[in-house]
This record gives sequence, C-alpha cells and structure tokens, in this order.
Amino acid sequence: MRINRFTINALFVLLLPVVVAVFGLGVFSAVALVVLGLLWRWSLTLSALTSPPSGPEVRLETISASHYVEKARWCLDRLGVPYVEDHNAGTLGVFFLGRTVPRLHVRTGAVMSSIGNSSDILRYLWGRYGVEYGERAAFLEPTKEALDLERQFDEYGRDMQRWIYWHILPDKRFTLHAWGANDPTLPAWQRSLVKLLYPILRTMITKAFRLSPQAKQKAVENIDRVIASVDERLADGRKTLLGGDSLSFVDITFAALSGHWTYPEGYGRGKVEAVILTAEHLPPEMAREMAAWREKYPRVAAFIERVYRDERDPQGSAGAPSPAGAAT
Repeated sequence: MRINRFTINALFVLLLPVVVAVFGLGVFSAVALVVLGLLWRWSLTLSALTSPPSGPEVRLETISASHYVEKARWCLDRLGVPYVEDHNAGTLGVFFLGRTVPRLHVRTGAVMSSIGNSSDILRYLWGRYGVEYGERAAFLEPTKEALDLERQFDEYGRDMQRWIYWHILPDKRFTLHAWGANDPTLPAWQRSLVKLLYPILRTMITKAFRLSPQAKQKAVENIDRVIASVDERLADGRKTLLGGDSLSFVDITFAALSGHWTYPEGYGRGKVEAVILTAEHLPPEMAREMAAWREKYPRVAAFIERVYRDERDPQGSAGAPSPAGAAT
C-alpha cells in the first residue's frame, strides 16, 4: 500500500467535510476548497502525462504469508523478469482498500496498469513475454489441461486459507506474525495498524471465510481430495504433474499453494520474513493434520520438496531455469 500523491489527494477530498465542520467555513470557502482539490487533482494528471513516472517497470504487491503471492513471485523469478516487491501487512489492503494480493503493477510510459489474482498475473506474463523470451517462458503456456488443473489448485488454495485461519486466528501472536507485524521490511505504520486493528480484522476474516467447525471440516475434506488426486497422478513415476520432463506453472502452483503444510526449504526464495514456523509452534490440531497428510501422501510431500529444492533454491543457484526451461 504505497502512499503516493494520488492517495494524498483522495484523502484530502475525503477530509474536506471534516475541515469545513471543524473550522465552521461558509459556502464560498467550502466551494473554494473543493475547487482547490480539483485543481490539485488536475495538476497531478498533467504531471503524469508530461513527466512519466520513474522507477521499476514491474512491481509486485505482496504480503508475507500468502501462498498465492508465492505462486506469482516464483513465476516472475523463474521467468527472469526484473521487478521490485512491495511488502504490505496482511489483510489491510483487501478490507480497507478493496485490493487483494498478489497484485502486479506494470508501467508502460505514462500508464500504470494493475493486475490482480495470481492466475491472471500468469496469463499476463505469458502474453507479454511468451514470444520475447521463447523457451524461457514455455513453462507458462496455458494449455486446456494446465488451466483446468490450475483452477482446481486455486480452489485448493482457498480451502487452505480457510483451514489455516481456523487454526491460527484464535492465537493473536501467531496471526500477527503471519501478517508481518514483526517484519522489519514493512512500513512501521502498517505494523502498528495491523496490531491495533487485530480484533476488527479477525472478525472480518471470520465472516469473509464463514469460518465454523463445519466449514473447517469441509475444507479439510476438499484439501485431502486434491492431494489424493495429485498422489494418483504421481503414481506412474512422472516427474511433473502434466507428465512431461519440463516444469510448468501447474507444478509451481501446486507446490506454492502447498507450502503451508509441507514447510519446504526455499519458500519465498529469501524474499519474505520467515513466517513458516516449525511444527512445535503450531496449534496441536493443525500440526496433527499436517503430519497426517505427510504420512498418508509421502509421494506428494516428496514431490513438493523436490520441486522446491531443485527450482526454488533460496540462494538463487537453482532458482533460475536452464536455457531450455527444463526441470532439473
């Protein structure tokens, strides 16, 4: 959530009635303030046209613990697109600005475009870089089978969110840690605000995900069903979920969205504060369910760990693809 001139102007407009009320301004003074605000907004528009914004062409807006962020971040890293990551405190943007993460901001001249949802970001990357990067971008090719699997895995990711929040929301310290309250890379005002608003945010998340014992149990069943389907795919010894030799965005999607129950090394490729804690720090029931999935589906856990080990090295030595884009 970057504070820029346009945001300040919007806050000025919102605060105008308060200014008028506090200082008891008359009609003409109030109109003058409105005109001043409009002229300021117009000057910002003109300055954007005459002096295009500088800075990185690609920015990724993120929060620390999001597995959807990890999916988009991993694909950007593998593609080799230069980008800057903007770290934000979890949940503030979605509930107070209506902006979800990940969100990709792309600057082309004076125009700044924003793309939300990890799957839409991947489609943009394929359309923008597929021809220019050739084989390097081949892992993003959206075939029908790949898109069908991605939709299934994205739903699995939403069930993961429900499962995680059911377990961690009652623990204020753990939840705030996952939201980045202890992350020094976040602006201090965000870290303070997320702590202050924890009770409100907790209520909003509970309602947004309709958290209940029944919803949690349904999420566990859905998660188990998806993991079982992946286990069945891997039963023939294939190295990738689509059956070829080359890693695809489908493998990245499943591995990234599974990060919170497998604890793979290299999560985030060193770009986020460590928010994945060891099992002894977790709620007991959550730790038991994670252990049960590992015990029931060792082939799937091994696949996720191998993909992270070979493709997501935190030092970057194995993070970039080979020239042919093949999995190692």
